[in-house]
Amino acid sequence: MELRDLYDCKRILTGEVLEKGNEVPLGKYYITVAVFIENEKGEFLLQKRVVRKDGKWATTGGHPKSGESSLEGMVTEIQEELGVDVKQNELTLFKTIQTEDDFVDLYYLRKNINVEDIVIQEEEVEKVMWASRDQIKDLIDNEQFSSSHAEFYNYCINFLSN
Repeated sequence: MELRDLYDCKRILTGEVLEKGNEVPLGKYYITVAVFIENEKGEFLLQKRVVRKDGKWATTGGHPKSGESSLEGMVTEIQEELGVDVKQNELTLFKTIQTEDDFVDLYYLRKNINVEDIVIQEEEVEKVMWASRDQIKDLIDNEQFSSSHAEFYNYCINFLSN
């Protein structure tokens, strides 16, 4: 049973937890994290989700477990989904979005990772690849990219442009 901490509208911990899969009570929020990993060639590391999750391409992300900060949760998700160890100080938080039931923290990581060294979490990830901006645009245009992650990707590109 995976638990997530709940926050109020000002992102203050309420002391309440929510079991994964349960409906978020009105006026409460949980944390979602996503990271854009870019290599020295300007390509982004994408993962294709398993069909039961939607079968679309996306970036690495998830939800911190109860007791984890957003940053700790991001490190955990990278380790769980890709088998890649990163240090907290390698990640840059570049955007937070508040939705009706969560706070989405978007991170950036510049790191060259050999795809051969990646150990995917088979329950969640089908495969991974490095993709250029043009390839990502094609995936988005052909509705093969998660729509929420497409929005996150645009925030990342804006962040990198500044």
